Order: sequence, then structure tokens, then C-alpha cells
Amino acid sequence: MLTRRDFASVASCAICALTGFMATDASAEGAPPAATPGVSRKILSQSDGPSPGYVTLLVAIEIEAGVTIGRHTHPGIESAYILEGGFELPIEGVPLRMYKPGDGFVVPPQTPHAGNKNGDAKTKVLSTYIVEKGKPLASPA
Repeated sequence: MLTRRDFASVASCAICALTGFMATDASAEGAPPAATPGVSRKILSQSDGPSPGYVTLLVAIEIEAGVTIGRHTHPGIESAYILEGGFELPIEGVPLRMYKPGDGFVVPPQTPHAGNKNGDAKTKVLSTYIVEKGKPLASPA
């Protein structure tokens, strides 16, 4: 069985707040999530693992200027890298900070987080999710 500590060692960094996967019927099976105004995402790859019962998704995300993502959680870890733009990312238990291009971060499993202060430019993020298979990719927190 994969523990949270083992799970965290599998991924190098994370971001889920700004994916716009919140509160949809999308599951970790890789079904595309319902449309979120101002957020577009493209699943670049999907594979089973790293252990039974989990799936890994690589997702390209674009967030339009001024879009705020509500507080939510994921059934696994999210690792992310900011390509363009930036935003403030409140992650429960972590000091609030502004992320900019070149920054990476991790959101632990079941940790509430959101996306704020996206600014006046589009933000592009590359996120990897390692989540429990068959569960909703995001739930409101």
C-alpha cells in the first residue's frame, strides 16, 4: 500500500489549484473535466501507476487573466511548473506566496488550495497529477 509519505516521494513538485478541475464529475480515469470559464486544459499523457490503484496525468493548463479558482482538494498529489504568467496560491499549511515563471510547487493529497490574483496576463502551467483511480479529480473544500 502506498502511504502519503511514499506517495510524496514519487513526484518532484505540484500545483492543482489553478487547473480548474474543481467540483466536476471528471475522475482520475482521465475523463476531461467540465468546462471552467477562463480555464482550458489538455491532457498530454495518462498512464496507470506508479502503483496499483493510481493514475498519472500530465496536463497543460491555461488560465485567462483575472480568473480565480475556488478552494478544492485532489485525491492525490499535484506537481506543477509555471511556464508563463503567475498567481498567488494559498495552500493550507503553507505560507502564502506568489508564483512566477520558473517556479514549481507541490500540493499534497487532500490539501485544500485555491488560485488567486492571476493578474492581467494569461498563465500557463504544466501539472502532473498522481491520483487515486476512479475518484473525482477535484472536490470543493
